Amino acid sequence: MKACLLFLALLLMLLMGSFYVIAGDKYAKIGERKPAVAGQFYPADPAKLRAALEHFFQDAKPASVSRPLALIVPHAGYIYSGQIAADAFTQARKFSYDLIVILGTNHTTPGFSGVSIYPRKGFRTPLGLAEIDEALADSLIESGKEYRFEPELHHQEHSVEVEVPFVQYAFPGVKILPVVIGEPDPDLCLNFGRALAKILHSRRALIVASSDLSHYPAHDDAVKVDHQTLEAIVKLDPIYLHDIIRAQMKRDVANLATCACGEAPMLAAIAAAVELGANCGTIISYANSGQTPLGSKRRVVGYGAVALSREENCNPKAELLESAPAKGCGELAGADKKMLLTFARKTIRYFLEGEVLPLPRGFSPALYQKCGAFVTLRKNGDLRGCIGHMNEDKPLCEIVGAMALQAAFEDPRFEPLTHDELPEIEIEISVLTPCKAIDGADQIAVGRDGVLLKQNGHQAVFLPQVAAERHWTCEEMLDHLCLKAGVKPGSWGKDTQLFTFQAIVFQESDFGINR
Repeated sequence: MKACLLFLALLLMLLMGSFYVIAGDKYAKIGERKPAVAGQFYPADPAKLRAALEHFFQDAKPASVSRPLALIVPHAGYIYSGQIAADAFTQARKFSYDLIVILGTNHTTPGFSGVSIYPRKGFRTPLGLAEIDEALADSLIESGKEYRFEPELHHQEHSVEVEVPFVQYAFPGVKILPVVIGEPDPDLCLNFGRALAKILHSRRALIVASSDLSHYPAHDDAVKVDHQTLEAIVKLDPIYLHDIIRAQMKRDVANLATCACGEAPMLAAIAAAVELGANCGTIISYANSGQTPLGSKRRVVGYGAVALSREENCNPKAELLESAPAKGCGELAGADKKMLLTFARKTIRYFLEGEVLPLPRGFSPALYQKCGAFVTLRKNGDLRGCIGHMNEDKPLCEIVGAMALQAAFEDPRFEPLTHDELPEIEIEISVLTPCKAIDGADQIAVGRDGVLLKQNGHQAVFLPQVAAERHWTCEEMLDHLCLKAGVKPGSWGKDTQLFTFQAIVFQESDFGINR
């Protein structure tokens, strides 16, 4: 009986002890953080999200630094910045880590000036649950009076969430530590960075600072501003970076709302990385939203990938945008034509499989010339979509990606292309010479010339191959062009502007491209 009573007493003590631990944990009732921007910033469907990540890492810049201690990674929608994010994570992917610290910025709760650490469970994404290192979260919260858990900062904040699927894909099973930093106050950020480094000293940790770059200037202005910011980051001096950003904001740059919407995470990450031994910052890649098929050059957001590491020989390099200012395309080599066709198909496939788009980069200089182009899709010989851009205002490789996307999904004459149809589609590209005004129809050579017709605010265009394929005379072609423009057939001789152009036309079957 005594033994039985002793056993019951010990059991009660254990139960009471367990109750005490649970009751004493002020975060015990905190559940996992549910996804807030899945289906907006990245695919909500697990298969599509995994496909998107596979595509990004397949196309990523190869690792070029020693084991990174910290990364600067963008946090916009994957369709805009996902490739640059993958470039950053690829620098660390081959190394072993036991913790990924994600430093986000505050987009949702004005006035917050501290640091909020999410302390329990994990972050849920379509790929599953990324568990939080709870003991480390507690240690960090206890290390400073400005470090705490503010639930409202995390509910809708995307800057941490969008990095989690990259972490899950690149470092499966590794725990995370999600942090949101408020104002980019240098003292706050430097003190937090040093406190973070102190608790990470014995860990194999990677710090991820989530930040986009300039917001809303025109493309060319963004390139200048962003490269100054990137060059300041690799100096590994948080105060210098803070000052450069302040100085740039005082310049007269039209529509520049910020140089970095994650300045605070970057300041803290640099401070922590330096404390942990980083002596080198390397710019891995850069792009802005204006380079993507969905973006406008008039109003862009910049994205940069930077690695902070310990190197024997530090040689920071900035990747400048690949571009050529010249207008009008000359003859293209066979390899260039094949690359454009491959890129057009890749653009359609990536969107169908992962709701993302490839970044137009790595082409020869000829493909950065500025000229117009059409992309035509045919299914079993029949037209399945055709959209073009005639202005000479963007690099050819960017135009081809954008027109491939529109021909597949936005031609109003057809339903959007499906994944099952893609193997049956042949892609044709027409690279255009500049348009020239002509005085009359007698200056049109059918089969050689494409024609643009403008009449009283209406316009329509036929590529050079259209009339030849349909065996039209010049007059028949112009009558059909009037119908396409919504004006009376035969009216092309009155109050009408006519323009001709030629095209370099090539298709996948010319190169035996595998569909």
